[in-house]
Amino acid sequence: MPIELSARIAFLKKIHLFHGLGDEELVVLAAELQEVSYAKDAVIFQQGGKADSFYLIYGGSVRIVRTQNKKEYQLARLVREDYFGEMSLLAHRTRSATAVALADTSLLVLSRADFERLFKENPQLGLNLSVAIHSRQLAQRLRFKWLRSDEVIYFLARKHRVILLQNLGLPVFLLLIPLSLFYAWFTIVPSLIVGIAAFVSLFALGAWIVWLIVDWGNDYYIVTNQRVVWLEKVVGIYDSRQESALSTVLSVGVEANPLGRVLDYGNVIVRTFVGRIPFSHVDHPNQAARMIEEYWMRTRSAAVAMEKEAMKDEIRKKLGIPIPPKPKTDAAPPPPPPPRRSSFLRLLGANTLKLRLESGDTIIYRKHWVVLVLESWMPVLGILATLTLFIRRLWYLAASPTEAFISFSGGVTIDVVASAIFIVLLVFVGWFIYRVMDWSNDQFIVNAEQIIDVDREPFGTEKRNAAQLENILGTEYQRIGILGNIFNFGTVYITVGGTKLAFENVMDPAAVQSDINRRFAARKAKNEQQQVAKERERMAEWLATYHLNSESLRDEQERKTNQKPE
Repeated sequence: MPIELSARIAFLKKIHLFHGLGDEELVVLAAELQEVSYAKDAVIFQQGGKADSFYLIYGGSVRIVRTQNKKEYQLARLVREDYFGEMSLLAHRTRSATAVALADTSLLVLSRADFERLFKENPQLGLNLSVAIHSRQLAQRLRFKWLRSDEVIYFLARKHRVILLQNLGLPVFLLLIPLSLFYAWFTIVPSLIVGIAAFVSLFALGAWIVWLIVDWGNDYYIVTNQRVVWLEKVVGIYDSRQESALSTVLSVGVEANPLGRVLDYGNVIVRTFVGRIPFSHVDHPNQAARMIEEYWMRTRSAAVAMEKEAMKDEIRKKLGIPIPPKPKTDAAPPPPPPPRRSSFLRLLGANTLKLRLESGDTIIYRKHWVVLVLESWMPVLGILATLTLFIRRLWYLAASPTEAFISFSGGVTIDVVASAIFIVLLVFVGWFIYRVMDWSNDQFIVNAEQIIDVDREPFGTEKRNAAQLENILGTEYQRIGILGNIFNFGTVYITVGGTKLAFENVMDPAAVQSDINRRFAARKAKNEQQQVAKERERMAEWLATYHLNSESLRDEQERKTNQKPE
């Protein structure tokens, strides 16, 4: 059946792209859209083809793929209320990718002429579209490896350029120092010391400026179809990823100072069950907030729709009505295996020292081997020093005609110096063994139901903190310091109620965080499905009972009504 005009207008109002259009303008736009249907696996447009239309997905799903160097890369999997095809129209170029229908799909299509006229007459829509296009361009360029195979980036931004300019103000001003030194070196004081000071200060300030530019480009704010993510990185010092599922979002707000209102940048504050996730100093904050709200509300609507369909199926089952088959869709491709570093240190840490052990549903993590090195360097040095002294003493005793390590003249005697050194050596060896055992006994465990932090002292007490996976409110990881970034280790913080569990100094904290989040999502989904299934079954039983007895109840009501009083 053709899509009615009122349904088209309601559909357009849900999409952030058309926020700002009045009712009359929405009516005109809805009438201009052409309805086109595509069967499963049909090609909507081909890479390299002419760009002449803009597409809105009214029903079904679409896969966007790009062929490069004879390899096919998936760029996105789009669903109802998504749109595509706009980038080629704006750039006046051929299609840069291929669009394929993943299921029977219904599209609303806007011609190039109507598309250009719409955005020319409504500059506000241009801002809405620019936020989306910038996000897609960044996502295609960066291709974050931690994304899941069925995850699509809808919003991606970093701090406004004015923040970079503010940060560069001081080092740029300080460039006057090396310039003054160079002037003095060439004109007033032709001293080598002055020249060296000029070059050193210029190099230091130049390195500072480069570091600020790189650091500015390393913070990202991301919204996908599954979660809200804040990536924060300070080169060589700090690396963190904070995230929450879209289902945990409570509200989205915008904050902007006077300069931000003039230059159109500000803070988008995403409030979740865990706390605030601030998107600091992003461009076009109002448009960004509306995008986030759209995808948040879409997640809620999808959950409600799925529950309604499940309720229908449960009622059908209670009434003995066959449940209609569900439309089949292509399964998401399996995620690519995580990249493995080929360095010797990575190989040593992952295999020899067993920093990650996986057995069935249980994963056990230990602290990185660098932590062991830092904690045991003193006993190791002590072992080397005392072993050297012991060997030298034995060499001396072997070369001496009058002394020996063990003497049998007048009874058995042992060289006092060698014995003392040997005892000290045993102390250092025991200290080292204690450090290794203490390092090995600290374990962080994730299984199908719990996260567990085990801290056991050798020959001492054991502390065990555990929490159910479904009680996790949020996760965050940090890599701090030069060693943490070089050797890729850090701490994963898990918020549980009002406290935090810390998986300290684990190798590849981003991967550990992903492991925890996957187990949490699976556990939470399983519990929710069980609870909802029980409630659904109870409600369906009531409704089915009412349906089966409704006629007899109506007959009783009619007999009571028609009964004449005596």
